[in-house]
Amino acid sequence: MTAIAQVGLGDKLGVPAAVLPHGDQRKLELAILLASDAELLLLDEPTAGMATEQVPPLMETIRTIQRSTGKTIMLVEHNMNVVMTSSDRITVVHLGEVLAEGTPAEITRKKTVQQAYLGELYGDFAGIIGGGST
Repeated sequence: MTAIAQVGLGDKLGVPAAVLPHGDQRKLELAILLASDAELLLLDEPTAGMATEQVPPLMETIRTIQRSTGKTIMLVEHNMNVVMTSSDRITVVHLGEVLAEGTPAEITRKKTVQQAYLGELYGDFAGIIGGGST
């Protein structure tokens, strides 16, 4: 019950998982992980397949869990907005090799990362996290 409350699904008790909206299904998956009381939570594409409006509430839930529990959360994510606004540290992997590691601001300044992943979107992220091109 504690895990259900942590992810904000207390009002959905008794609702079958199969009929929950996709965002709530992701929160339920997170609650299942929390119930195990693991120190490290590994999240693979937590926002995949979600409607745009469902992403911010899920990411806020994840941030709240991290702050309130102190658990380490490692996520694999291709949504660059989620990565840049949710991460303390980022490891960029390209074609199976580590391309760069650092804070979001450091990552946005790396030309190799810009070329491999950020492309035309780079300017959008510089304003979000205070980075800039160098």
